[in-house]
Amino acid sequence: MGLEQRLPEGILTTTLDGLVNWGRKNSTWPLLFGLACCAIEMIAAGTSRHDIARYGSELFRASPRQADLMIVSGRVSNKMAPVIKRIYDQMAAPKWVIAMGICASAGGPFNNYAIIQGVDKIIPVDVYVPGCPPRPESLLYAIEKLREKQGKESIRDYIKPSREASLETIAPLG
Repeated sequence: MGLEQRLPEGILTTTLDGLVNWGRKNSTWPLLFGLACCAIEMIAAGTSRHDIARYGSELFRASPRQADLMIVSGRVSNKMAPVIKRIYDQMAAPKWVIAMGICASAGGPFNNYAIIQGVDKIIPVDVYVPGCPPRPESLLYAIEKLREKQGKESIRDYIKPSREASLETIAPLG
C-alpha cells in the first residue's frame, strides 16, 4: 500500500508532484535522431549562441536508455520506421517526442511510397516544430512548450497499480 492510497489528495502528494515535475522540466536529456537537414539546426541549438543548456539539456545522449526526450528531425523512410520504434521502446518512461521540421511532422515534399507521412504514425508525438528547416529558436520554443506539458503531469500517471494477491487467487477455498 503506497503513499498515494493513504493520502489521495493530500498536500504531500501535490508537493511531490511539483518536485518531480520541477526535476523533469529542468533535466530533460535529449536523444538526437537527425535524419536530414533539420539535424544541422538541432545541433546548432546546442551551441553557446542558443544555449539549450539552460533547460538542463546540455548533453545530447547517445543511448536511448539515458534519454527521456527524442527529437526526430528529417524525413522518415519505411526502412527507418522499425528503428525509430525500437529506440523509442528502449527509452525509460516517462518519455517525450518532438517532431522537428515538416518532414518529421507530415512527410514534407516527399509524398511517395518510401517516406512515412509523419513520425506520429510510428510513435506518439508531444510537440511539433514547423519549418523547413526550423530555426534553433523554434526548437527552443518547442522545448518550452514541452516543459509546460511536463509541469501539468502527475506522478500518479506513472505509478503501476499494485497487484495484491487475494486468497482466492492463491488457493481456492473449500
